[in-house]
Amino acid sequence: MADIDVIVIGSSAGGVMALKQLVAALPADFKTPVFVVQHLAPGKDTFLADILDRSGPLHAIHPVDGTKIEEGTIYVSLPDHHMLVESGHILIKKGPKENRFRPSIDALFRSAAYSYGPRAIGIVLTGMLDDGCSGMWSLKRLGGITIVQDPEQALYPSMPLSVLEYIAPDHVCPLSSMSELLVELTRHSIPKKSVADPYEVKLLKMEVDIAALGNAFDKGIISMGEKSSLTCPECGGALDSYTEGKLVRYRCHTGHAYSSASLLSAVNETTEHKLWAALRSLEEAVMIVEKDAAVNLQIAESQLAPGDAIKIQTLKHQATQLHNFLNHYLQLNDLSID
Repeated sequence: MADIDVIVIGSSAGGVMALKQLVAALPADFKTPVFVVQHLAPGKDTFLADILDRSGPLHAIHPVDGTKIEEGTIYVSLPDHHMLVESGHILIKKGPKENRFRPSIDALFRSAAYSYGPRAIGIVLTGMLDDGCSGMWSLKRLGGITIVQDPEQALYPSMPLSVLEYIAPDHVCPLSSMSELLVELTRHSIPKKSVADPYEVKLLKMEVDIAALGNAFDKGIISMGEKSSLTCPECGGALDSYTEGKLVRYRCHTGHAYSSASLLSAVNETTEHKLWAALRSLEEAVMIVEKDAAVNLQIAESQLAPGDAIKIQTLKHQATQLHNFLNHYLQLNDLSID
């Protein structure tokens, strides 16, 4: 009898096409349940379960919290909710975002690693940045089988390349032969592998609880990290760092988590927003000053003698030249006050 209980799959950009190709090739008698986290925009309906249901012989659904895991079923994450596996059931929770995503690939993979260890298979498909890398590390440490799509054939190779950079996956496989590999792996007994030490298991349990419930401070995980001087782009809380092999991750007191790459991306995006906000404030200040000056100038014109009109026109001409000069300077830097 096969030892594999669950298959967890993570994908992002280009993932819908990849998932359709993968599930279309799975046989109708494929029994191992499959769990899919595809990055989705929050607040929008998703039809991914319907798409995958029509793409192959296996039934695909969006589970609800507490759904019992059944054989031969594909479970697809919902927008803005983490999907976790636990002792034969599925948890659908709105815990803190990871790498600015909810659902998070890492969260699903860690739950599979904690609950099923060597009886789990993790797969990272096409996508940007590196969500799934930390979860794959946990899965491998607890004896699970790790697979990445061949990055040379991925529409967006960043996620598979990140796994290859930080982890030595068990298989690097083109999408065209991945279903065949899964059939082979699930039909034969899998040799047991060494598992992580008790400290890593304890840390992993805390990670899974945070994805489900939030509040990293009360869970005690903060005391297990290394203090840093960095702050969370999401909530402004202090970030602690955690080292997983060659991978460094960060988590704040409320539970938001980042890889180094996703944290850098978030910081850059936040900085850009602040710069544009500062520019908008300057533009609004110019508008206020110009309006105030125009009103005061109108009042002054009505009170001055006719002979002073030439002086006023000269000042207005000088102000216009200054405005044009400043606007030309800003346009050279792709900015404008008009």
